[in-house]
Amino acid sequence: MGGERQHYYGKHGTPQKYDPTFKGPIYNRGCTDVICCVFLLLAIVGYVAVGIIAWTHGDPRKVIYPTDSRGEFCGQKGTKNENKPFLFYFNIVKCASPLVLLEFQCPTPQICVEKCPDRYLTYLNAHRSQDFQYYKQFCVPGFQNNKGVAEVLRDSDCPAVLTPSKPLARRCFPDIHSHKGVLMVGNETTYEDGHGSRKNITELVEGAKKANGVLEARQLAMRIFEDYTVSWYWIIIGLVIAMVLSLLFIVLLRFLAGIMIWVMIVMVILVLGYGIFHCYMEYARLRGEAGSDISLVDLGFQTDLRVYLHLRQTWMAFMIILSILEVIIILLLIFLRKRILIAIALIKEASRAVGYVMCSLLYPLVTFFLLCLCIAYWASTAIFLSTSNEAVYKIFNDTACSVAGKTCNPETFPSSNESRLCPGAHCQFAFYGGESTYHRALLGLQIFNAFMFFWLANFVLALGQVTLAGAFASYYWALNKPDDLPAFPLFSAFGRALRYHTGSLAFGSLILAIVQTIRVILEYLDQRLKAAENKFAKFLMTCLKCCFWCLEKFIRFLNRNAYIMIAIYGTNFCTSARNAFFLLMRNIIRVAVLDKVTDFLFLLGKLLIVGSVGILAFFFFTHRIRIVQDTAPPLNYYWVPILTVIIGSYLIAHGFFSVYGMCVDTLFLCFCEDLERNDGSQERPYFMSPELRDILLKGSAEEEGKRGEVEE
Repeated sequence: MGGERQHYYGKHGTPQKYDPTFKGPIYNRGCTDVICCVFLLLAIVGYVAVGIIAWTHGDPRKVIYPTDSRGEFCGQKGTKNENKPFLFYFNIVKCASPLVLLEFQCPTPQICVEKCPDRYLTYLNAHRSQDFQYYKQFCVPGFQNNKGVAEVLRDSDCPAVLTPSKPLARRCFPDIHSHKGVLMVGNETTYEDGHGSRKNITELVEGAKKANGVLEARQLAMRIFEDYTVSWYWIIIGLVIAMVLSLLFIVLLRFLAGIMIWVMIVMVILVLGYGIFHCYMEYARLRGEAGSDISLVDLGFQTDLRVYLHLRQTWMAFMIILSILEVIIILLLIFLRKRILIAIALIKEASRAVGYVMCSLLYPLVTFFLLCLCIAYWASTAIFLSTSNEAVYKIFNDTACSVAGKTCNPETFPSSNESRLCPGAHCQFAFYGGESTYHRALLGLQIFNAFMFFWLANFVLALGQVTLAGAFASYYWALNKPDDLPAFPLFSAFGRALRYHTGSLAFGSLILAIVQTIRVILEYLDQRLKAAENKFAKFLMTCLKCCFWCLEKFIRFLNRNAYIMIAIYGTNFCTSARNAFFLLMRNIIRVAVLDKVTDFLFLLGKLLIVGSVGILAFFFFTHRIRIVQDTAPPLNYYWVPILTVIIGSYLIAHGFFSVYGMCVDTLFLCFCEDLERNDGSQERPYFMSPELRDILLKGSAEEEGKRGEVEE
């Protein structure tokens, strides 16, 4: 048996041996992975240079204020478009192109207008009628009606059709909406054409079905924006409630860990049970109502999601999902009941550690602040890069010309040599971009911007993990707690991480950033290949996305444990990752049945907070309860603030529970090291607390017995 155990350990590294001088995180340490630290500093310098270049060439007014196809701002004082504050798109369907995300410019002619169109007209009906003067204001400046209809539309001198529009952010978007199941444009369901006949507007909309997806999306975005403007303060109140609940839960967990865990488990089961009951009551209430038996497939996608709540099938689907989730949680609790007792002991120890290092609960605010800086710099740089494009003009001529297609300057073109070589040529706007080296490198700069954002964001997260791990490891390896606990353990761990291990943190975050950047590129390629019919290419792309997703999850797990070893021993990243991996492999059963059980319990805690706040938000925004004399504001979609509160509550709860999660992971690795270094005798006493020792060693003995049976 001993030989088999040696062979088992030999496959996964050498166990730690007793060292009487080891008292926790090593203070006498040196700098690690210096080369990666240098690379990070150089990359940051390059990132700053890219930002300066982008800020020099970019113009964020192109995002805030609309510009026409010639690059001129609409409604700006001192320009010829001073009295034309709105931007009109000839073909708004083209705004759905992925190029808009990179260039903030739709690939369709755009002009500045005094007001958005308020009627439906086609150029074919307008060009020979009294409506032409009205239609002409939406053609390119200087347009003369001296061409045929086909030539005008071919040259994009005028739009093919006008639809009633409303301004949104100084841009004209078609006012298409549904009323009693009928698709409408504007406020009228009929229109009068140039010959005096009246037609139903739905017949006209049929000719623009290709634009429906874009137009409905624009309307949906506008209504969602309106909901945020009238409900933002109630959303903030909901998030504050979530923060108070999370903080209260963490404080109670410090003093009543065992009771709180069981209360949390029972509350989660009750909340899910209430959800099942509510879904059944809604399902029963809709029985017999007209239209409630329509299937989800027959209804299709609707931008007004409230329609689905009037279908019995919707509530049946919700009830089935909640029932499955309830059954899964109950079965897990039944089969893992013994492991839950051990996990509770580990959480109790984590509560004591957090109690002695209370400032650790505030550290997520530091991480949040640094991440906000990273996001702000990335977003501003991306906007400046995207608005660095310039209006490019080229020479166009109806006949053969040697200089046709070359770039030109519209202001100097009439007196240039090119105009004399081709008397009939004209200098016309070609596209929005640029032909310099800088403009050709914009896509690469955007990729570098995204890569640096991933690198710095992962570095900030890694810094937080090493800091918390160092503080909690100081608690565990204090033999006489809390007397042997060093002063200011959190600040000491933060200083050690920055002073000695910036390179190691940069190394780990660099690996993760590379994988994340590859995933982004794969998503971009997948979007480009969606129109392709090559099934093998789609299958290969799906496999690659799945593989890199799994790789990212594994690297995150490995990095997290490597950072704990860095905080304790001060070794470089590769050595720490190897030692952490082998330590976990030597305790693989404990990892599977103990460490993950605590993750499951923390997940239940998050679900309890999110579910409680979500139910409160649901009853409030659906006007089923009132807070004092105030009631919820009228909304287009009440699910907008509800989803926002739910997502925000989860992020807040995750921030608080992440401290506990890091504490549990650190204590677990320290526990595994403690078992290998010491035997519990007076000469080699365990560093774990007596309560933790009694429960964990009992569970460890059972696991060792099971492992022995398996090996035999």
